[in-house]
Parts: sequence; C-alpha cells; structure tokens
Amino acid sequence: MNIIKIIKSELQSIEKEFKVTVFFACESGSRAWGFESIDSDYDIRFLYYHDLDWYLSLKEKKDVIERPIDEKLDISGWDLQKTLKLMRKSNPPLFEWLQSPVIYKEDLEISNILKEAFPKYYSSKNCHYH
Repeated sequence: MNIIKIIKSELQSIEKEFKVTVFFACESGSRAWGFESIDSDYDIRFLYYHDLDWYLSLKEKKDVIERPIDEKLDISGWDLQKTLKLMRKSNPPLFEWLQSPVIYKEDLEISNILKEAFPKYYSSKNCHYH
C-alpha cells in the first residue's frame, strides 16, 4: 500500500475511533518543505471537530489527538476550539500547517475561513514571544 493511502486510512481510523471529523490534514515536517532525508518520517498534522454535544458538555475534555509515533508516521491533531484559541495567539505551527504545500485532506469551506481569518489575528509580536 502506498504511503498516501496509509495516511488517509489512518485519518479515517482516527475519525471512527474518536468520533470526530477531520477537516484539514497536512504534512508539517521536512517533507512538506522538500528537505527530508532518507529516514525522515511523515509528520501529519490535522484539525478536527466533534459533534455539537461534545462542545456543550460541562466537563473539560482533551482537545488533542495523538497517535504513537512509529518509524514512518507521526500523527497528531487539534480540536477546532483549540485551533481557534491558538489562532488568536498567532501560533506559529498552526500558521505553518495552513500554509503547507502537502495536503492530505481538506474541507475547503472550513480551511478557507481559517486561512482568511488568520491575518486578522496574526501578531508578529505574539509570534515572536511564542
């Protein structure tokens, strides 16, 4: 099985296991920017959302999904609410993810909203202190 099919299969598995919808998934490491080595793994980062009931709960819940790292795949993602809070703080990794040239999955409607909103909240000063 080729690596793209494996990555997409892992994302589908995450959606089923955690009952989420992955709306954006990209490569964030050396492979995204063309300077990977022979033994580089795939650094897959994704953004997701839960059903409405998850957000209406009074109980605080984990807002990150991380898969154990193996020699080929390093997969982790952030919930939409966490994503929006980090956007407000000019989080550099989020900015990098949204600019990645290697996209594995994308809901264009949602990702375009995020990409358009990011410059409105971006602060070079906040980014510097990150």
